[in-house]
Amino acid sequence: MSLDDLAIEYRGELPTAQEFERLFRSSGWTEAFTVPADRLEAALPSAWYAVCARRGGEAVGTGIVLSDGVLHALIVDVIVMPEMRGHGIGTEIMRRLVARCQEAGVLQVQLFSARGKRDFYERLGFVVRPDDGPGMELSGPP
Repeated sequence: MSLDDLAIEYRGELPTAQEFERLFRSSGWTEAFTVPADRLEAALPSAWYAVCARRGGEAVGTGIVLSDGVLHALIVDVIVMPEMRGHGIGTEIMRRLVARCQEAGVLQVQLFSARGKRDFYERLGFVVRPDDGPGMELSGPP
C-alpha cells in the first residue's frame, strides 16, 4: 500500500484529548508511564505547534513541539498508530514540525524520542549528543 492509497491529510493542529490518549496508549509508552487520561489532556495546551495526521478524519499520527519560539524547541510525542507505520507518516510529521521551527527561526531544535527509534531520527538529520554534551534528565523525584 502506498502513501497515496492511504489518503493522509496533515493538519497543523493538536489531536483531541481522546485522540491523543488513543495514540499515546498505542505507542507502548504506557509500559514506562502510567498516565491517567486527564493528565494526558492537560499536556496538550503546552504545545507551541502540532501536526495531526488524519485518515478519513481519524487521527493516525501526531507530533508536538514545545518551544519558547526563539531559542529552543523540543519535539515530543511523535506517534503513529502501529498499523499505519512504515508508510512515511512519521517522516512527514517530522518534516512539518522541523519546517515550522525553521520558519520561526528557532535556534536549537531538540528531540525527545522513544528508545529504539534512533535510526529513524538520524535519517532525518538528528544527531546523538556527545557524552559530555548538554542535555540530561532527572533520574527520580527532586
